[in-house]
Amino acid sequence: MSTLSEDELTRLYKVRKTMMEMLNDRGYLVEEFEIKMSKQEFLQKYGVHMKRQDLEILKAKRNNDEKKIYVFFPEGAKVGVKEMRPYAERLRQEEISQAIFVVQQKLTPKSLQFISEVSTMLHLEVFQEAELVVNVKDHAIVPEHQPLANAEKKSLLERYTVKESQLPRIQFNDPIARYYGLKRGQIVKIIRPSETAGRYVTYRYVV
Repeated sequence: MSTLSEDELTRLYKVRKTMMEMLNDRGYLVEEFEIKMSKQEFLQKYGVHMKRQDLEILKAKRNNDEKKIYVFFPEGAKVGVKEMRPYAERLRQEEISQAIFVVQQKLTPKSLQFISEVSTMLHLEVFQEAELVVNVKDHAIVPEHQPLANAEKKSLLERYTVKESQLPRIQFNDPIARYYGLKRGQIVKIIRPSETAGRYVTYRYVV
């Protein structure tokens, strides 16, 4: 049985912690101890002989326990269509339409094409482990972001009598947009500290 190196164990501990924080910020039910778990507790739970697939996560929304998301940690360094198909089939069988893949390397072009092909039924996101070692939201210059629900979006546009296209934009593949799982067409509320007003609020349209 292979043992992961100390560096790999530390990286996976940090990656899992960031993922728990991300799910919590997206409105999924994550317990405080899951976010605050120490590295020692992490090793006690998973062991030094852990496999990446042991880190798999399944969470439900805080306000809707029928809306669930899986986080998969494929074992192999290279993840192709052959590796992704069983995950997609499992999601269909369990009637869960959303999942995040945490991979070691960039996906192959065919894998990206596969994600596009199943996108009408499954919403699959991909992060590399290296992107999750540090939580992008913890960067000092990143302000607070709050994705608006559809009703909040409608209310905002009516209140200010503006169209979506008139708002400042944020790319759907921006690191913060990816962190919150934002999709094209959504609006995100951005709150920055202000010395005069206490806080300064702006809105951006995801394109």
